[in-house]
Amino acid sequence: MNKFAGSLSLNLPGLLRLAGSLFLACSLPVLAHAAHSRVPAHGSRRGPVAVRESASAGRHMAALQHSRGHVAPVHAGTGKRGRATSKNNVITIARRGRNGRLVRASVPSHRYGERFTASSFTDNVDNLVLGDVTAGEDPLVRASLIEALGNYNGTALAIDPSNGRLLAMVNQKMALGPGSEPCSTIKVTVALAALSEGLVHADTPVSLGGSYRVNMTYALAKSVNPYFEVLGREMGFEKLKHYENQFGLGELAGYNIPGETLGVYPDHELPLAQGGVGRMCSFGESVQMTPMQLGAIVSAIANGGSLFYLQHPTTPEQIANFQPRLKRTLNIQSAIPEMLPGMAGAVNARFGTARSLRTNFTDFPVLGKTGTCSNNGTRYGWFAAYGEGPTGRIVTVFFLTGGRPTFGPKAAELTGIFYRALSNRAYFGQHPVVPIVPAKGDDDAESADTGATSPTQ
Repeated sequence: MNKFAGSLSLNLPGLLRLAGSLFLACSLPVLAHAAHSRVPAHGSRRGPVAVRESASAGRHMAALQHSRGHVAPVHAGTGKRGRATSKNNVITIARRGRNGRLVRASVPSHRYGERFTASSFTDNVDNLVLGDVTAGEDPLVRASLIEALGNYNGTALAIDPSNGRLLAMVNQKMALGPGSEPCSTIKVTVALAALSEGLVHADTPVSLGGSYRVNMTYALAKSVNPYFEVLGREMGFEKLKHYENQFGLGELAGYNIPGETLGVYPDHELPLAQGGVGRMCSFGESVQMTPMQLGAIVSAIANGGSLFYLQHPTTPEQIANFQPRLKRTLNIQSAIPEMLPGMAGAVNARFGTARSLRTNFTDFPVLGKTGTCSNNGTRYGWFAAYGEGPTGRIVTVFFLTGGRPTFGPKAAELTGIFYRALSNRAYFGQHPVVPIVPAKGDDDAESADTGATSPTQ
């Protein structure tokens, strides 16, 4: 692909057309077929019509797409319309003008790349688990999370989605600490909101400019930023905020867990000059999400719509008297089946952003979403998923911070190591099948909390 990089800033429409062609040629047959088919409306308020955006809006948002921490580097190479070379931290872009003469422009290379100052690794692995409270955790799950995380700076947690119990949580200070930009994992909640609104279905084609049209299944698997920007602008900030708050953003995910801090979903839309609501929907910019919040959301997807308070019992009394505590029932039962092909495609499709997971594990299906972004020299790598284990589903969240080696596909790779480690420890042969209790209807939501009082905020 290096031969196309030189023309990145010169021929964006051409690249979009090229991306559309590559999608049609290379995607899995089922995804390619879905992009050009329709499904019944399933009782939604709107039919599955194609979503389009004005050309001027598309051009404006494309110009903002690679700002602050998401800059695509320009590599030396020959393109169709020009050539880029790099020397002494200066990139020279050359192309033929209208009169056929060669035109050159030199720019500092920092305009096209990002310098990372944070370290992806720790010199002392023991520091990652220093202060962790492990009483009540499953020792096999904890040992497997520690093995998978290795010496990466980050946190990892595993959840039983049938009841919200934290099976293990490694580097609890980070897991419970201040939220971070969710990067592309925010696309999970944006997709749920758009599906709940009846704006699109899994196979509704969305025009992203010219002839480039993709559906949700492909957009989730490939993590196509413009797709979710279009959905966000179509829904608008107020409607989106309503759904995000319902999904648990802006509130504590845990039930009376000491040290848990609150993630933030802003009260105001990101300024248009910084990308507006579209940017909030593609990278989660201005949003602060905790690993706990993301784990609770994915658990609700895994169990059919029950948003449980996450619990981390640590005393003999808490362990003996553990009871699930339902925060609310989400009205996402019809949306979940349309989400899952995209989450599965992230792992299984050859263009999926989480396909690195299969390097270490292929025994049973894992469905999830990656996230990669950066801020002030620190890169974030997210992967949230659930595995269809032989004894029940397990939700995992890996969140890494550091430099260039830190990104979403690496978090997915570590998740594969976790499941392999569980299998090697014979975990699945020692645990009975965990049933998923169907989510109760809205009328039953309050009574399902077993009379629990609200957790300390």
